[in-house]
Amino acid sequence: MVALSDLASALESYRGRDRLIRTLGYCCQLVGGVLVEQCPARSEVGTRLLALSSQLSHCRVVLRLFDDAAMFVYTKQYGLGAEEEDVFVRCVSILSNLADQLYYPCEHVAWAADAKILHVDSARWWTLSTTLWGLSLLLGVARSLWMVLKLRHRLRNPPEAFTSRLTRGKRRTVETQICSEVLTLLSNLADLANAVHWLPPGVLWAGRFPQWLVGLLGTLSSLLSVYQAVQAGGQANATP
Repeated sequence: MVALSDLASALESYRGRDRLIRTLGYCCQLVGGVLVEQCPARSEVGTRLLALSSQLSHCRVVLRLFDDAAMFVYTKQYGLGAEEEDVFVRCVSILSNLADQLYYPCEHVAWAADAKILHVDSARWWTLSTTLWGLSLLLGVARSLWMVLKLRHRLRNPPEAFTSRLTRGKRRTVETQICSEVLTLLSNLADLANAVHWLPPGVLWAGRFPQWLVGLLGTLSSLLSVYQAVQAGGQANATP
């Protein structure tokens, strides 16, 4: 009952629903892709799962039509990152926010073109939105790598106060931050691999992934995101 209550609570939020839809969509793509390619007797079931995955993905595209305002507020609040001490993290974050801000309208135009609302070439807009998403992910990978290296250096070369009994909690805090950045790094790498796959043929490994591999990478990324959200929620509840 507790788990069901937690699930219901998570689904009350937009982010919680999006994580669930994303995870289910990629899981369906993973299982459906395996059934279609490896189990001919179950290919019909696999095809239906792939169709469900496609519909869930479309559902997320429609829901993202309303994300622009929230992204704009976040970008405006972050601004030029005056509160961020690390110059590299500040620059990467600014560029990432810009890429994310541009991503949404490009995806909206692509969706509207597919829905015959706008008479433009949807393929170009899907390519542009995917490129912006990939750029944001690449910047996220760079940021996470930098933070992991920076935090590990802090652990290996701690200031004197860092080793005292009174501040051992700070070491645990840094270790938790490293773990979080590693999970974010793995999630972004999995999504980045899929983003490149969805680019036009001829770009690295674009178009070469089978359905099940796309589903596997997406499922991995989604589960890591869910795990981090659960961890963050647990830490928030534990804070007095």
